[in-house]
Amino acid sequence: MKFTQEQITQFNSDLKSQSPSDIVKWALEHAEKPVITTNFRPYEAAILHVVSQEFDKINVVWCDTGYNTPETYKHAEEVINQLALSIDLYVPQQTRAHRDVVMGNPSVADESHKEFTEQVKLEPFRRAMEVHKPDVWFTNLRQGQTAHRDNLDILSLSKDGVLKVSPFYYWSDSELDKYLVDHKLPNEHNYNDPTKVLEHRECGLHL
Repeated sequence: MKFTQEQITQFNSDLKSQSPSDIVKWALEHAEKPVITTNFRPYEAAILHVVSQEFDKINVVWCDTGYNTPETYKHAEEVINQLALSIDLYVPQQTRAHRDVVMGNPSVADESHKEFTEQVKLEPFRRAMEVHKPDVWFTNLRQGQTAHRDNLDILSLSKDGVLKVSPFYYWSDSELDKYLVDHKLPNEHNYNDPTKVLEHRECGLHL
């Protein structure tokens, strides 16, 4: 399945008025090997719920940096169990203990931060995508998260040509709060991304 940018622009116009579940249904109709990625950050339960309700056997890729808070790990277990998710876990090739000794957790200004991001996030993600080779990638990108994501839309193409689908792209936090309440889903805000540091800084996966 390959769409031109012109087609994607038209699809985005058509899908903007659709519900997240309808967007997911549309994407699944065009998918042969769909996958959803998650890091169990705030509001991830919404995307995991809406996709798994339409396709309960979908592969859920969790790239765990190893730097999550205890609350995030507890939240992840709760969501996994509640939604009966099929999780495929990917972790860095180096242990956190090893990295703490040789590199630590460098700041954005540190020249080693690029290598840190490569080790804990980018390499495990590439490994996951190489294994699954998806043609459709469900993710919870939303307008307003970063400057880069403001230039995307419900549908966008990854640098490798995979169709990224963000069903909640135009939703606000308050709308997602209501979605979680309506569907009796948990949320957790004590989340740590060691590669982003700042909330509105792009992590690197979606560039």
